[in-house]
Amino acid sequence: MSALRILIFANGALPSLDAARSLVRSGDVVICADGGARHARALGLTPDALIGDLDSLESLERARLLAGNVEVRQHPHDKDETDLELALNYALERDPASIVIVGALGARVDHTLGNISLLSDTRLAGCDCCLDDGIERVVLCRDRAEIKGAPGDLVSFVPWGGPASVVHTAGLRWPLSGETLIPERSRGISNEMVSDTALVQIESGQVLIVHRRRLQTAASR
Repeated sequence: MSALRILIFANGALPSLDAARSLVRSGDVVICADGGARHARALGLTPDALIGDLDSLESLERARLLAGNVEVRQHPHDKDETDLELALNYALERDPASIVIVGALGARVDHTLGNISLLSDTRLAGCDCCLDDGIERVVLCRDRAEIKGAPGDLVSFVPWGGPASVVHTAGLRWPLSGETLIPERSRGISNEMVSDTALVQIESGQVLIVHRRRLQTAASR
């Protein structure tokens, strides 16, 4: 089984470099979706691959990467996919065990929603994939998920694509049991961890889990 872990840097907001730095592990493959290269550079990382139409990179940064030992897959500006979707497709070609997408939240609302939607790609069903900026982590739960954090961390459950039947949660201040979460209600928002680990299991549907770390660090992951 593959143990490959891939970091994809998108061109969204990155609220804390220190928090983002704790996401990086030795041996990670680093892929940058166009302007996401600025985040990698700020963290002192050289990308293994640069994907996109390269319209979000400053000319000097583009020249530096093109001249370096970086695989570049440049796409035309007029394309059907976002740069992040192209980078995710490239990452999936590597058959990774896990993918962490950094810098995909904040900034433009349309891109943030589109980036979150990418988690529902069925090709990711067997891969541990999340959006994470070191403060907030977003993952799509299809059946069961374990949330690692600390007491006081906030956890929200958002039904995705329709109602979701929640069988059981554990490790949360307000437990859910046998409830159905529906998109037009806010029942699953702002729960709170009471231990270092929380669990959720769903019977049907899908749930977005948004984990906001109280200490604003990913070191506990």
